[in-house]
Amino acid sequence: MLRVLVLGAAAGGGFPQWNSNSPASRRSRQGDPKAPPASQSSIAVSRDGKRWLVLNASPDIRQQINASPPLHPAEGERHSPIASVLLTNADVDHVAGLLTLRESQPFSLYATPRVLSVLAENPIFGVLNPEFVERRPLGLGEPFAPATRDGAPLGLTVEAFAVPGKVALYKEDAAAGDDWGTVEEDTVGLRVSATGDGGAEREPSLFYLPGCAALTEALKARLEGADLLLFDGTLWRDDEMLVQGAGVKTGRRMGHLSMSGPDGSIAGLAGLAIRRRVFIHINNTNPVLLLDSPERAEAEAAGWEIAHDGMELTL
Repeated sequence: MLRVLVLGAAAGGGFPQWNSNSPASRRSRQGDPKAPPASQSSIAVSRDGKRWLVLNASPDIRQQINASPPLHPAEGERHSPIASVLLTNADVDHVAGLLTLRESQPFSLYATPRVLSVLAENPIFGVLNPEFVERRPLGLGEPFAPATRDGAPLGLTVEAFAVPGKVALYKEDAAAGDDWGTVEEDTVGLRVSATGDGGAEREPSLFYLPGCAALTEALKARLEGADLLLFDGTLWRDDEMLVQGAGVKTGRRMGHLSMSGPDGSIAGLAGLAIRRRVFIHINNTNPVLLLDSPERAEAEAAGWEIAHDGMELTL
């Protein structure tokens, strides 16, 4: 069995975002139960309920740990059930939480060589003492068994694969053209499953794609038959931030596929046999965050769930 904890359901900035004065944000700040707050996107996965693999280190990770009893210290003076962290990209809202995990606590850190190079370029990440935190490169299309800093396997098998996306905002190269210097390792999706005796995988498994810019035929073929899909739910419509006056970029410009419309993820994934589908990484402008919005009702009618902080799923 796999346990999955949604530590944070929102996109970068969380909900309500600190400088947002939108009607939705005001409702959330006022304690409206139909506008529950959400921290920045991250999940944790465990086979045994004692050692956890955290997928993306949100800037909100301290409060997320405090709000999640399975991640509380359980033995000795210093301890953490977080055994490993894996990054799906180098976005600020997925790597900044590493700076919180700096108190000489052993864990392993997995990412593509491209993302690890971004961390290596920035000396501030040197606060993660290599005697305690080992950085381990992962290869695309190469299933591996994540392990603790000391090498004890977590009973999980993970496969990372490239998905359409975009280089992190702070790494964009305007001279590189329309792709802003994006390379294959900048954005990955993950397949996570339990590992049985002898290293053989056994179902069920989950797919985690908090960032995805397009649905290719190859990606849809990979997701066919998934037991659980946690998918990029950043925006309801591509021009959402422009229409609301909350930004100057479309979803595609930011590397995110919108939920709605003929080219959106709801329509694009409708024909696939996915047992359970959940939107995560939801921007503060997205009306599906409001429990009483017609957009949320439309997504739910199409068979989607909307992730929330503290949500727990089991496989």
